[in-house]
Amino acid sequence: MGIQGLTGFVEERGSFFTDLRVRDTKLVIDGSSLYHRLYFASTDDFRRGGDYGPFAAAVGEFFGSLRACRVSPFVVLDGGRGADDRKLPTLKGRAAERLRAAHGLSRGEGGCLVPLLTREAFVQALGRLGVPFVQCFAEADREIAGLANRWGCPVLSLDSDFCVFDLAAGYCPLSHFQWRSVCPGEGERGSYVPARCFSVEKFCRHFSHLNKSLLPLFAVMNGNDYIDLAALEVFFSKVRLAGGCAVGKGGKHARLQGLLHWLSQFAEPTEAVDSLLKYLKKHQREEIRELLYASMEDYTPSDVNLEDFFQNGKYECEAARKADLPWWVLDALAKGKLAPFISDALILRSTFFHVQVENMQRPSAHSTALPIRQVIYGLLLKVSQNTEAASPSKQTNDLPVVCEFDRLQKTLKKTFVQAASLPTDFCDDHFTLDKLIEVPMSRRRMLLLETLGVKMSIPASIPSHLQLPVAVTCYWICCSEPKVNSHQLKALLLMMVSGELHRITNDPDPTVVHAEDDTIAYNEFLKWKEKKLQHKAFDLDAAHSFCQWQCCLQMGLYLNQLLCTPLSEPDLTRLYSGTLVHRLYQELKSTPSVENLFSSSPKMTLLYQVLLTTVAS
Repeated sequence: MGIQGLTGFVEERGSFFTDLRVRDTKLVIDGSSLYHRLYFASTDDFRRGGDYGPFAAAVGEFFGSLRACRVSPFVVLDGGRGADDRKLPTLKGRAAERLRAAHGLSRGEGGCLVPLLTREAFVQALGRLGVPFVQCFAEADREIAGLANRWGCPVLSLDSDFCVFDLAAGYCPLSHFQWRSVCPGEGERGSYVPARCFSVEKFCRHFSHLNKSLLPLFAVMNGNDYIDLAALEVFFSKVRLAGGCAVGKGGKHARLQGLLHWLSQFAEPTEAVDSLLKYLKKHQREEIRELLYASMEDYTPSDVNLEDFFQNGKYECEAARKADLPWWVLDALAKGKLAPFISDALILRSTFFHVQVENMQRPSAHSTALPIRQVIYGLLLKVSQNTEAASPSKQTNDLPVVCEFDRLQKTLKKTFVQAASLPTDFCDDHFTLDKLIEVPMSRRRMLLLETLGVKMSIPASIPSHLQLPVAVTCYWICCSEPKVNSHQLKALLLMMVSGELHRITNDPDPTVVHAEDDTIAYNEFLKWKEKKLQHKAFDLDAAHSFCQWQCCLQMGLYLNQLLCTPLSEPDLTRLYSGTLVHRLYQELKSTPSVENLFSSSPKMTLLYQVLLTTVAS
């Protein structure tokens, strides 16, 4: 994220920071940076597709540390790609990097990869902890800077773009935020989190007292997530510094330092842009000038009033107004009740899929969930079914088309997918996006279950929060290719039962009486898990199958959210553990008796049997 090479340079020097004791303050947090950082810190297993429990525990500990220091956190998450889709080339590059990492992990090499449902697990954890958060309409950086300046408090992130924003109380990199080492403090002021804050003043002083208003131009010329100007290579090859060496020549970070030294001779950006353009061909100059000024605007704090959202729940921004979406969709997006996937499909008719550690020789795990996505697209785009599509290629039979970016073996490929024609009972005038919330709950539930191929009602003995995962599992069994085998299915269901056992034995409500046999069963399970998780065998075909299940669950969640949750949303932290499901799968192959893992608890034994019977039927 951010400005090419700047984080490495700043960290290497180390002299551009001031020490900070974070306590008794508001703190604006870049949600994307935080959940990546916490996930990587919570596990060392990136092959098995997601241990959301330890991740949620790390999220809880992090905000517990802030609470102990009387810090009020406000989390700001990125939204969709935005109507201009300017970051598309950067997103393609990152997707290619993730593909390489996933392929390496699938072959037993090292690497890190955030699993598929991390963002959803993070949003759920924030909700449970009561941490205020907002999901912006598009990229969050400018809105984060605007809110921090409105409140005069620091920004916590791991994005070098914040070195360039003019921030009233500075930028704290997560790499220097020691939340696991809260200090007791002295006197009345109390405990604090030791941190370091990036000092723009020290940074500019190092480069011959560079005017900080030139930093946005530096970011744009050096290259960031939005712009990578090939035309400027002419400038870098020609311009020379006082010492006689070219800006672009030299060792590590030489270009970055050369550029900053070159900029320091100018009093303000206009002067520097005029000088820069002299190095370019005449016919390029005006176009490049416009592009530079437009790109520098990315470093102006936004005037979107996030304070109004955190106080009154109202999120308003120009881009959202222009998109002309139903009010309830905008509200659900801002509150994180709909994912950015939804706004991208709706506004851009284009979606990106997150790669997992799967078998690269097979079709993408996401292809299993295609029919669910087509229903989502049908619901989203039905409102504009008779208008000209924004997407390439003419609509066939008036059904809209969505461009999907997914992997084909080890490369990123785009495919055009037709939205589903909704079942006849859902095609009346009511079923447009703006009226969707007025459709009776029973009909919305029926559409969800029919999409997942569930024809019968789900038994009442299955807890409400497991009904969506059970329906998704039925869909997975029917639609996966190659077919799910019985060991994979049983491993998945045993994992669900372990999560349910954890829920009832760890209920914090003092009025809830825990049955003794449940406690015994849970303790026996913990002993088994402790012993068995040491084994590191990895089956790539099983991993691929479990990846398919997560893809189906993700799209099941999104469809359920779009239909305003006719089924309860499952707690992902208790529902899925990659290391556990792989271990159960390996054990079932060699020791079928592991199916009786919860035999001490009649209640859990019955739940397992009901789950198995339901999905088998």
